[in-house]
Amino acid sequence: MIATPAKGVIPTQSDMELLASEKNNLSGAQGDKAKDSSDPRAGNMQRHNSQPRRDKRDIHGWIVLDKPVGMTSTQAVAVVKRLFSAKRAGHAGTLDPLASGGLPIALGEATKTVPFVMDGRKRYRFIVRWGEERDTDDTEGRVVKTSDIRPRADAIRALLPQFTGLIEQTPPRYSAIKVQGERAYDLARDGEIVELAPRPVEIHKLTLVEQIDRNLSVFDAECGKGTYVRALARDIGRILGCFGHICALRRTLVGPFGENDMIPLEQLEALCNRAASGEGSLADALLPVETALDDIPALAVSRADAARLHRGQAVLLRGRDAPNSSGTVYVTVAGRLLALAEIGNGELIPKRVFNLTGLTASSGRNERV
Repeated sequence: MIATPAKGVIPTQSDMELLASEKNNLSGAQGDKAKDSSDPRAGNMQRHNSQPRRDKRDIHGWIVLDKPVGMTSTQAVAVVKRLFSAKRAGHAGTLDPLASGGLPIALGEATKTVPFVMDGRKRYRFIVRWGEERDTDDTEGRVVKTSDIRPRADAIRALLPQFTGLIEQTPPRYSAIKVQGERAYDLARDGEIVELAPRPVEIHKLTLVEQIDRNLSVFDAECGKGTYVRALARDIGRILGCFGHICALRRTLVGPFGENDMIPLEQLEALCNRAASGEGSLADALLPVETALDDIPALAVSRADAARLHRGQAVLLRGRDAPNSSGTVYVTVAGRLLALAEIGNGELIPKRVFNLTGLTASSGRNERV
């Protein structure tokens, strides 16, 4: 297992180098294993010795993984899906392998609410190393520019208002943005010149938290959808004439999910092992599906109306209790999430109906001891 910094602690440069080394060792071992498994004889042996396959289960809710450095978001989803033997899983917003922190993972019917989390605000704490710009805008890239200039704290703070509010930002060349059907990072890795157009992003807050030394500065940023923190480090370094790149990054907020909601992988594995032996429940690790809908009004309906909505039929809104607003609401019946719906022209029109049959979050979920 890759050793990772404690929750809430940003790794130092030496930590990052050690983690990268461990990551490479792990990748090499996995690569050798994959090559071995391509041998038909090895495949027969694996099938003969493998444990019985666990049946996939209907599990609905959110896991906010405190993702360790060195793991991709896709790998994290695969691990959580396996731990829970869940039928469906997905994440709400990619977190680079270099980064740690909040990765909300939706299980089952929670996948229908992923867009609401992705549209929410994000908060990051990150360290910029001055003196080098890299092609990936983080430590994993190749050095492309250098400078002997090092910025003073007052010069950095004076510049930050230029990066606050609605700004135009050019995404990193190594990003998941598609260019003519191809991912930009795939084109960049193939040596192609990737020119990405600037696009508007919103930075709600950007502060210099600490000047560790002349080479390293700690920042805190709160931003909207589509913002690249790596690009912030790159652009600030260019204007200051010192160049810079991200050497550590931690996400502390994603939509409604903060650090108090995060659970480290080791703790999640321990909880799942206890549940498998009959001690505790997997439901204790879950947050309810509707947690993702905190910013959306809720509307309670009768059982008769709920039956219509469940069949995909619209419901007329009548009487003094009928809402006079329009837009998206989440609908409940007897306190249970039923659907996402639109109010318009006196009707409640279902858009997404939830089927929460199976395992859902328990009321004791916060007690993870």
